[in-house]
Amino acid sequence: MKGNYTLLFLVLWPMLGGLLSYVAGRFSRKVRDYAADAVCLIELAVVLTCYKHIGSELIIPGACGLGMKFSLDGFRYIYAVIIAFMWAATTIFSREYLKGHRNRNRYYLYVLLTLGSIMGVFLSGDLYTTFIFFEMMSLFSYVMVVQDETPEAQRAAETYLAIAIIGGLATLTGLIMLYAKAGTLDIAGLSKLEDKNGLYVPGILVFIGFAAKAAIFPSHIWLPTAHTAAPAPSSALLSGLLTKSGLFGILVLSAGPFLHDPLWGLMLLVLAVITMVLGAVLAVFSVNIKRTLACSSMSQLGFILTGVAMQCFLGKENDLAVRGTILYMVGHSLVKLVLFLCAGVVHMNTHKLNLNDIKGFGKGKKVFMFAFLMGGLGLMGAPFWNGYLGKTLIHDAIVEHLHELGSVVRGGAGSFAFMTAGTEAGLFSVCEWLFLISGGLTTAYVIKLFVALFVASPSPDMHQKEKYISWSNALILTFSAILLQIIGMMPYKAGDAISILGSPFMNGPEHHHILNYFSSGCLEGAIISIGIGIAVYFLFIQNFLLERKGNNITYIDLWPEKLNIENFLFRPLIGTILPFLGALFARVVDLVTAGPVALMLSSASRVKFIRPPEDTDFGYYQETQKGETVGKLLPSSLAYGLMTFAIGLLFVIAFMML
Repeated sequence: MKGNYTLLFLVLWPMLGGLLSYVAGRFSRKVRDYAADAVCLIELAVVLTCYKHIGSELIIPGACGLGMKFSLDGFRYIYAVIIAFMWAATTIFSREYLKGHRNRNRYYLYVLLTLGSIMGVFLSGDLYTTFIFFEMMSLFSYVMVVQDETPEAQRAAETYLAIAIIGGLATLTGLIMLYAKAGTLDIAGLSKLEDKNGLYVPGILVFIGFAAKAAIFPSHIWLPTAHTAAPAPSSALLSGLLTKSGLFGILVLSAGPFLHDPLWGLMLLVLAVITMVLGAVLAVFSVNIKRTLACSSMSQLGFILTGVAMQCFLGKENDLAVRGTILYMVGHSLVKLVLFLCAGVVHMNTHKLNLNDIKGFGKGKKVFMFAFLMGGLGLMGAPFWNGYLGKTLIHDAIVEHLHELGSVVRGGAGSFAFMTAGTEAGLFSVCEWLFLISGGLTTAYVIKLFVALFVASPSPDMHQKEKYISWSNALILTFSAILLQIIGMMPYKAGDAISILGSPFMNGPEHHHILNYFSSGCLEGAIISIGIGIAVYFLFIQNFLLERKGNNITYIDLWPEKLNIENFLFRPLIGTILPFLGALFARVVDLVTAGPVALMLSSASRVKFIRPPEDTDFGYYQETQKGETVGKLLPSSLAYGLMTFAIGLLFVIAFMML
């Protein structure tokens, strides 16, 4: 083992701290709470000191069979700081939020195990290491979703785990194929591949697993239910960070084997636009504050993926897209920390999430109103807030590509063999407007939430508490909210410094555009989106999604239940259709292979083949002689072979993990 051991500390310390806090919780709840806080604060302090170690790495030969590699560059450092900060903030916030909840020992244990795992993902130097910690993170974070153990939480966690496992299997298959083709899984080495033929199939398989965690359509189904069911601090982490771990994998592919590949970019762009628009529409219709924020996260991830796609189209001149992607990722993480903690404040006091039950809650609560307003303006991409920077850069990247296409329209050829430049320009013009419209829908649902919390008259059964938040949580909320405006007000000293530091990870160009963020051209996109949002709120939401009776407002849920893709497609597919097809395939193969053997035995020694009554017994055969059973379980059965192979595989995996 050689290299910077601090990187290993950042991964293992939270896991060890989780075990220590669990043991402490067996004796004292207060000691456990402060122990968990201390673990996260120590992690944050160590991460901050790692700036001087940027460029270092750690190699552990033979770990998990193939060895592990950790690296620290500018982008990884940025996200290590954000991870440590958000984990410290949500862990301290949880002390008040979880008061009166059960299973808190388990909660802190798995939250800290998840912290170590996600650090392992973002510090990984090869995709094998990424995969190991990615799967650990998926399993540990399952407990964060199911924490309350309500029927809704159990159903949401079931969906989350199913998507994680299916995605993980797809990624593992893709990694095996990618390694066989490329000969390496080293992240830095993948971008240097000269022969990229045959990489699309393994690339797409690897993408599926990462896209599932990033809630990219159509694997987004876990996100609205998981975020709604999980405790608010967990929702902040799920939305702000765990989804970014999926984006990390997508970035590795897009800046690695598919660097500057427009065909790969086209696939990403199609999925990005669908995710962006669909998430925003779902958020507009939602009447649950956490579900609205969850659908919002889906939409914002579509915005970020649009930036990743534009990196592929712009090639070596993709500076705006690279920096926009980084700033949008950072901005969204911090915004969702603020907004989900605001939702946590609401739930702590009301134990409800429906807008009709919590309306008017924010009246007279200055700290709460300030934090929500900062988060809402950041999410909208309002000028002088952090979200504006990333959204402007990605929008300008689309405009830049449109200008490039305009210059070659007369040549009659576009980036793709099957498109003319004019057709391709039309496609990107549509994408630009969908980008602006989705931004407008973001403004519309932020206004909807703000009006519900701070303008609408309170529900008659709402009991207002004089002290609705502890001083420590008020401090966390205020500081996190102020960060959003500091970054937005300092676009060059803060925004550009962050994006330029992270640019090499995505193989961005060495020269950077000097962008005037507050020029009329840059402000135009934000103004159009905000104008669309105001129009959508007053013309659509007020007329169709709420009812007014005097000062009383009632929010209406008009989204058809039949359009729930999880209920009408995924659950029948995974729970019924695929198991049936799998059992049918297994029986057919078994009969084809073992059937002739049984027939030969029957012909030779009067052995009678008996069809089993249940699928679970399809490997059993009985030898009968004068009506009496003399033997069972034909050893040559394929089912028997598969069973023994699976047992052997489990032993091999266990050996590799030692």
